[in-house]
Amino acid sequence: MDRTEKREFVASLAAVFAETSMVVVTRNDGLTVADATILRQRVRAAGATYKVAKNRLANLALAGTRFEGISPLLKGPTALSWSADPVAVAKVLVEFAKTNEKLVLLGGALGTQTLNVDGVKALAELPSLDTLRAQLVGLISTPATRIAGVLQAPAGQLARVFGAYAKKDEAA
Repeated sequence: MDRTEKREFVASLAAVFAETSMVVVTRNDGLTVADATILRQRVRAAGATYKVAKNRLANLALAGTRFEGISPLLKGPTALSWSADPVAVAKVLVEFAKTNEKLVLLGGALGTQTLNVDGVKALAELPSLDTLRAQLVGLISTPATRIAGVLQAPAGQLARVFGAYAKKDEAA
């Protein structure tokens, strides 16, 4: 990389840090090309990005952003992953790290909050944004269903009473 490419890379990474809400730092020492390809595909399928970057350039891009707290994690062969949905990127990386010991979670940042490995794992256990939305819609629609049931109950009771009187009159 020459200087102009490095400047462009730092600028693009800084733009990413300005737009995203979650960054996870991993150590990928000894990860094979095939494993890295599988990891990238899974991350991309979750709507996230996985990028191996030079630590010095990543530190330059992190300077002055809300993710500056992850700078101490950038030592050795590291990679950055980010996503607009914080749970998605954490979920994919934690699941992949369970099956492949060469990928090691170092930590991350959610906004200005720096997370350790346990924080990233706890975030991965949360339901995804789509699941939370579905649960919220379910909670909102439940009272409407109950109201409709309550309003229909008196009419149903009246119908049963009238039906009982009709059967009584028929029997008599």
